[in-house]
Amino acid sequence: MEIPLLDARRMGEDPAGFARDLGRAARGSGFFLLAHHDVPQDLIDGVLAQGDAFFALPHDAKARIAIDAGNRGWAWEGSEKLDPDSGQVDRKEAFNMGLDLAADDPRILAGDPFRGVNRWPDLPGFAETLRAYFDAVHGLGQRVMQAVARDLDLPPDHFESAFDAPMATLRLLSYPAGSPEDGIGAGAHTDYGALTFLLTDGVPGLQVRPRGQSDWIDVPDVAGAYIINIGDCLMRWSNDTYVSTPHRVLPPPRPRRSIAFFLDPNPEAMVSCLPGLGEAKYPPISGAEYLRSRLEATYG
Repeated sequence: MEIPLLDARRMGEDPAGFARDLGRAARGSGFFLLAHHDVPQDLIDGVLAQGDAFFALPHDAKARIAIDAGNRGWAWEGSEKLDPDSGQVDRKEAFNMGLDLAADDPRILAGDPFRGVNRWPDLPGFAETLRAYFDAVHGLGQRVMQAVARDLDLPPDHFESAFDAPMATLRLLSYPAGSPEDGIGAGAHTDYGALTFLLTDGVPGLQVRPRGQSDWIDVPDVAGAYIINIGDCLMRWSNDTYVSTPHRVLPPPRPRRSIAFFLDPNPEAMVSCLPGLGEAKYPPISGAEYLRSRLEATYG
């Protein structure tokens, strides 16, 4: 299974060629690597450092900002089962933030789904660093969605209004060292949203399983490059033209850190079969309704 390495500079220099290569990966493995993006390395390093500081906090300090109904806050080790059928509980902990809104934002006051106030730990620079990273990857995600639109013979700005205030989640992840006998780092699953942008600290563990096959394949790590994969929402939106591929994280040989950015659409965006992709296989559904259905399956 090919997981190609794409050059983000081509989004500006050769947008048609970049879109073609992205589309080939999206129809094949559902994964690709993206190098030479414009997210600063010092910002990435800062997020990893803030994650280290957060996960080192005492349990009680993290528990004060435990994950809430808006999918924000701390998820403790053992709180998630990404593969519930396996009976295994994920061996990881995480911190989630979403689009940063003030408590008096009209969308929060109106009770709009998945609109909430982020839950911050008492750590200097933590919120500011994560806000900056969220904005940077959101911008990168919007540009990649332009390439998706081009590949699907749509205007480049087709998805712009569906992702200008997304239900995106920035998630810091920490996996303890372990062995296969210890269970699983993250159970086999497909991602819920449109695109996932993942950076790791280079410690191995991420594997993918091509649909219809039984063998798991290690995902290559290229320093500084994002691992990007198609999520179920975009697979549905594309009427199964694109492929959302199952993946998992094995217990790593030493502690493993990663930063995931899950690009989900705006809550009110309608996910329905895109033009030119044949008879619709799925009924239309709002972004919020779709995300809620997937989170309920994970958290029970």
